[in-house]
Amino acid sequence: MRVTDLSVRYRTTAEKVPTLKSALVRLGRRERAVRVVEALKGVSFEVPQGAVLGVIGANGAGKSTLLRTIAGILPPDTGRVEVRGKVTTLLALGVGFNGNLSGRENVVLGGMAAGLDRADIEARYDEITAFADLGDFLDLPMKTYSSGMYGRLAFAVAVHLDPGILLIDEALSTGDAAFRKKSEAKMRELCAEARTILLVSHGLATVRQLATDCLWLHRGTVMGHGDPTSTIRDYTRFVDVGEDAVALDSV
Repeated sequence: MRVTDLSVRYRTTAEKVPTLKSALVRLGRRERAVRVVEALKGVSFEVPQGAVLGVIGANGAGKSTLLRTIAGILPPDTGRVEVRGKVTTLLALGVGFNGNLSGRENVVLGGMAAGLDRADIEARYDEITAFADLGDFLDLPMKTYSSGMYGRLAFAVAVHLDPGILLIDEALSTGDAAFRKKSEAKMRELCAEARTILLVSHGLATVRQLATDCLWLHRGTVMGHGDPTSTIRDYTRFVDVGEDAVALDSV
């Protein structure tokens, strides 16, 4: 995968500090205040096959925008994204699921949304449900699930769809410690099979453990790219929090 000089801009009508006076002036002139937000600015990097790229940065850094652009959900304003292989996304947990359907039915729905036919889904069904380990909750509507249960099922579906490239946005923060450990082991298994993974996370300890490479974004710009340990150290120094246990889990 290669990303070259990628820029993405949003156009919004929101103001930084809206006032009654400015709103009345625009209303009288029938104007709308349009603000351009540069979510990504000239981002370039390459991810070799079988590598795990951890993407870190504060809220608003452009991390999720980057993954959505690579997934083809957002079009770039300038630049180029080259992807070789099937891309499976786990960007927003539960997207594509129907809350009125049971967990079992949503396994089928999620697989079909990813382009699998029923035969492929049936072949992987038992493995997916066993990995999610939701027990009798699989027969209940997903609208009754907690966010952690949503995440378990979404992750189980995504990692069993034979992904060539897996895009994950904060998915490993869901579930209990045992499920997170199982999720990390599954990701290592995918890497051993020469799959490529992009992992966006505020959990710096997770990035340090799993990533082979690390990209640090700040306000849409690449601030650092390289070894996870040194990149995380530079990032934590930049935000002035230090590498204590709390920082590593939540920055």
